[in-house]
Formats: sequence, structure tokens, C-alpha cells
Amino acid sequence: MKNNGKIVVVGMSGGVDSSVAALIMKNKGYKVIGLHMRSENILTRDDDEKRVREICGMLEIDLEVVDYLDQMQIVKDYFISEYKQGRTPNPCVICNREVKFKPFIEFTEKIGADYFATGHYARISHEDGNHILKKAIDESKDQSYFLCQLSSKQLEKALFPLGELTKDEVRKMAKENNLISADTKDSYDICFLGSEKFKHFMEKNHPEKSGDMIDAKTGKIVGRHTGISKYTIGQRRGLGIGGGHGETGESWFVSKKDAKNNIVFVTQGNGDELMSSSLESNNVNWIVNPISNEFNCTAKFRYRQKEQKVRVVIENNKARVFFQDKQRAITLGQYVVFYDGENCIGGGSIDEVF
Repeated sequence: MKNNGKIVVVGMSGGVDSSVAALIMKNKGYKVIGLHMRSENILTRDDDEKRVREICGMLEIDLEVVDYLDQMQIVKDYFISEYKQGRTPNPCVICNREVKFKPFIEFTEKIGADYFATGHYARISHEDGNHILKKAIDESKDQSYFLCQLSSKQLEKALFPLGELTKDEVRKMAKENNLISADTKDSYDICFLGSEKFKHFMEKNHPEKSGDMIDAKTGKIVGRHTGISKYTIGQRRGLGIGGGHGETGESWFVSKKDAKNNIVFVTQGNGDELMSSSLESNNVNWIVNPISNEFNCTAKFRYRQKEQKVRVVIENNKARVFFQDKQRAITLGQYVVFYDGENCIGGGSIDEVF
């Protein structure tokens, strides 16, 4: 086979996606080395590692098991810091940059391997020395949004074997090859919490005090909150505001959070106050350098969202993003991710909304 002699390290969690990624690489003739990072979930990590070892045994590939606690601490510190500022973090974006790619690629280079592969649903093209992140064929599973902080250099040695496949095709391939991970469920947990509940993690690392809920229009106190990290912009349920408050009889929603003064602002109505026309991102990671300081493209402001038409104006690496259509409940701390057709050209945290 044409890839004989080429070595690829495959990040393996024990799930179906990474298992099939390793299978594909082996079938293409690569020498495959599995790399498993121990989970912080003390309830499942032994079973996860056992499953990975069994899969690697079935595929007849070597396995390395590592702990990247220092790198994971970077993600935890970011997570807590964002909540302290009243923002809503996106740990998956930072985890991909600081854990799944930075140390994994360093390991790849250390052992002299040629490539590093993962089970992400995305694609890469290599054009004139540029390494371009592209959306997956299966847009319902596309994960380019979470990879927006990778650099072109990190993509140089990266491979995404599942980028041309649908999830159904991946599961079918796993079943046809009798992989024990064929029916494993997709995980949507915050991985670094391990077996710890979010509530307990926050109480230990960022204890919060209750505070006032204030009507943004009148300035009157209408209720009490139990810690601002527990509330999201646009939230309507679970506010605990009695019917005796307010003049319109309409339902309440969270319209703003003030971390410095420990206040959650709420508003009655249909949510027009949540609509915005632009945002600013202070430090965008450009995978592909923009052709000019002003350009049109599309963007997402959250993962599960259709791309929106925007105009981007760059000044001192700050990007002001103007929306063609007003957007609802843009959230500080989340990521704006830019697309040019099927190419993901970069992304940055949302730092101000207008």
C-alpha cells in the first residue's frame, strides 16, 4: 500500500468515531499508534481505558496512554475565569487547541510520526503551503466550529478521516468490523468535570452569592438569583419571579448579567432587547489570513446555528462583525466563527455586543 512506512498517531477515546478513524488509517496502509488520554471521570476511566485497549488489540495497533493534567488545568482555569466575568465559556474550543492538538501533536513529533489523526467531523485541504480547515460532508455533525482556534501549522500534520463520511456510515463501518464501540453513545458532557457535577465544581472553584434580580426597564428589584453563572442570556424558565411583579403580565427573561455588582437584569416582553446588529471580537485566530481589512463572509455565533451573512471590519486584530439580519441573544464568551463557503477561516471569542 502507498502509505507503508508512514506513521500516524490517532487520538482514541474509546468511542465509535476515534475507533473508526484508527480503522481507516490502518486500512490505508499507515502504521497506526493509538494515543489515549486518561479521563478525569473516576467512575468511567478504567472502563474507557479497557475498551480502548481492546479496540487497539482488535485492530492490532500499539497504544500509548498519557495524562495531560497541566494542559487540562488550562481549560479549567479558562472555564472558571469566564464565569467570574459573567461570560459563558466554550471549553470545547479551548480543549481542542490546548489539549487535543497541542500536546498530541508534540507527542507525534517526539516519536517521529508523520501525522496525527482524530475522529472529528471536519476536513483539511493543503493548497500552496496553506493548510485549510473545511466543513465536514455531514453538516449535521460538522465540528469545524470547535476547531476554529487551531493554527495552520497544527493542521499541517492533522488528518480527519471521518470528514467525508456521515455518522450513519461511521457506525455501519464499526459494526461491519465488529468494533465494540459501534453502539457507544455520543458524549455531550464537559469532559474535565469527570464524575463531578457542574454545581459542585462551581461551588468549589467559584462559590457565588445570591443577589438581586432587577427589572432592566424600571430598576426595581423583582426577585433574587442564586448565582449569576446559573443563568443564561434569554433564559425564561426557572427565574422564580412571582406574578405580582411587573406591569405587563408578560413572561420575564434574562436580558443582561453584571458580574461585578452581582446583578441579573431581567425584562418582560417578547425579547426585542436581545436583538443586536453587531459584535466585536478582540483577538481572532485567523486560520486563513483575510484578503483585506474589510470583507463579506458568513458566520456562526453558536454551534447549532445556520451560518449568517456578515461584514467583517478588522482593526488592530479586533474584528467588528456587522450582521445582515439582526441576531438574538448573542452571548459574551461564546465564539464567532467565520466561513468562506466550505472553508472555516477563523474565529474568536465574543467580547462585546451592540
